[in-house]
Amino acid sequence: MMVSQNDRLIFENLFVLELANNHWGNIKRGLKIVRDFATVARVNSVRAAIKLQFRDVDSFIHPSFKGFTESRYIKKTEATKLSIDEFKILIDEVVNCGCIPMATPFDEASVGLCGTFDLPIIKIASSDIATWPLLEKISNLNKPVIISTGGATEKTIDDCVKFFEHRNVPLAINHCVSLYPSEDSELELNQIDYLKERYPNHIIGFSTHEMNDWENSMLISYGKGARTWERHIDIDYENVPVSKYCSLPHQVDTWFKAFHKSKEMCGGSTTSRRNVSSKERKYLDELVRGVYAKKELKKGYVFSSETFDKDFYLAIPLHKGQLSCREIINGESLTVDISPDDQLTIDHIDGPYRENESLRKFILERGK
Repeated sequence: MMVSQNDRLIFENLFVLELANNHWGNIKRGLKIVRDFATVARVNSVRAAIKLQFRDVDSFIHPSFKGFTESRYIKKTEATKLSIDEFKILIDEVVNCGCIPMATPFDEASVGLCGTFDLPIIKIASSDIATWPLLEKISNLNKPVIISTGGATEKTIDDCVKFFEHRNVPLAINHCVSLYPSEDSELELNQIDYLKERYPNHIIGFSTHEMNDWENSMLISYGKGARTWERHIDIDYENVPVSKYCSLPHQVDTWFKAFHKSKEMCGGSTTSRRNVSSKERKYLDELVRGVYAKKELKKGYVFSSETFDKDFYLAIPLHKGQLSCREIINGESLTVDISPDDQLTIDHIDGPYRENESLRKFILERGK
């Protein structure tokens, strides 16, 4: 089986821009991030989703650890808390800017918030790929899902994929290395080949936290068959430090342009032979040798591979209407006398090249 057309329409060439908690609980900052990156997506004519992170902060952190500043994760979770109304403002702005609203829910209550906002695609973080109560809630939404596979075992990924397949939930699978940030040597892009081979019915993507490059990994990942991508995004604004694993608008612009270059260089279908352009055919036709008579040959002469080299030679240029070395068939015969160095043309022999109109037209228009 192959990837369904429905999954292609949902996931193929989709860019997920992970806003995460970079709004820092500040709506003004969050809106600027949305607008800045939506502009970059629009300028580059790409289909982009801007993704938030949902946590029910009151229940997500154990009561005895609230305000526990020694944990970076707890501290950031509390510092970036937004109300439902504030999330709605951000989601409405994502839609108004022409992007797709998405979220990663990190707890079961937040799955309900995804349903409240009717988000069209749900993302599952690498850390939750085996969190079955969460996965059950997400599957009940019956929305397309993207999973990241950072740190997961093969069995864990298999189990998660089967879980959503059995529920007929559209699914994309992202290769991901959960190192924040990632060095080039840690990207493991060959895993895209592995995932494509193991899960041929699904779109395979690449979720990246790299810090050095916004071109080469796109060229490589696209060439390997990744068809959805994700990066963390941020802006240089109000003196807030930007994490090394986050991308700024000008860097995402470079990333999008690398995507278009990848598409241009890789071309079309991976499942059938490409269509050869008239430009390429014309070029190759100039390299093909035409058939010329070595000596006088009489009407009724029968072509044979055994005597061809004795009676004919091949040379450039190939003329319009002239037969090439590709088209001589044993058993055909001359319909007229020909002289030494005459071109052997379509009108000199019997056979399909005279009778088939499309073949005749092709040969008559080919050559000098």
